[in-house]
Amino acid sequence: MQNSTSTIIALFVAAVFLFVVPLVTLTERNDNVVQENVKLIVEEFVTDIKNTGKLTNAKMQDFENRLAATGNTYNIEMELQILDENPGKKTTQANYKKIGENVYYSEYTTQIYDKLKTGDISLKEGDLIYVGVSNQNSTAAQTLKSSFLSFTNAGEQVISANSSGMVNANGN
Repeated sequence: MQNSTSTIIALFVAAVFLFVVPLVTLTERNDNVVQENVKLIVEEFVTDIKNTGKLTNAKMQDFENRLAATGNTYNIEMELQILDENPGKKTTQANYKKIGENVYYSEYTTQIYDKLKTGDISLKEGDLIYVGVSNQNSTAAQTLKSSFLSFTNAGEQVISANSSGMVNANGN
């Protein structure tokens, strides 16, 4: 009786090591590959906007489609800091091109989406852009960890990326 109980326990432990551990390792590797792809997609999107000075609905749709192709759903956060030149201050002789101090005002994700519904967003040289994405749903690795390895922290977001930069060209 005791011999059969230990045999059943040994078979269960062997099954875990033979099937579950490699499966978790494989899904974690997949998450790492997706993480690198998402990072590349975000950086390419921001670089394109920095170099052209334009954010179009087509660019945004392509960005969202490329993210969706990774098999996850993402929360996209965007911020545009628009350079608002204040001509109210006097200038000095040393800096005759600058009239007053430069002030940025920010537009966030919902405002950007609203503007894209009516047309393209043209940026000017010196404007700043920030884009961040993070996964909303659980990946296969997170699901497996929470099912079989309950002592790990499976609720954390493992796929996220962000990029930012200054616009180099006027988008007129």
